[in-house]
Amino acid sequence: MKEDNPFQNSEFTTILVVSDMVASKSFYKDILGAKLHREYGGTSIVLKFLNNWILLVKPGPPTKDKPTVSFNPPTRSYEVSHAFTIRVDNCKKSYDVLKERGAKFLTPPYDWGKEIRCFFKDPDGHLFEISEIKTSK
Repeated sequence: MKEDNPFQNSEFTTILVVSDMVASKSFYKDILGAKLHREYGGTSIVLKFLNNWILLVKPGPPTKDKPTVSFNPPTRSYEVSHAFTIRVDNCKKSYDVLKERGAKFLTPPYDWGKEIRCFFKDPDGHLFEISEIKTSK
């Protein structure tokens, strides 16, 4: 029996609802280094980041194709329901570069033994982790 792949030749996009498009665009381009792909009249921006797509959108009410769903940015920066992890070769070096670019980290890199990691947020509180896996040599 042949198995159909509904995602043949597809790509994955993460949608983030943001409260300030200008601040978010600056964060993703200037701090993270994402590449601007397209803008849609100030209501959304498409970025390419680490071979993935990020779509930044303004808040909005339900629509005909999602009649019971509203788009809203996070309201409590201390609660997380979604986070991103970026694997890096050198957590301290990545931390230094991102901090110099303006990223605001929760703490400096923390060494957990087999992993070194630290966290920062975008302007709306979406959580990012940079993580270095230590390999034994």
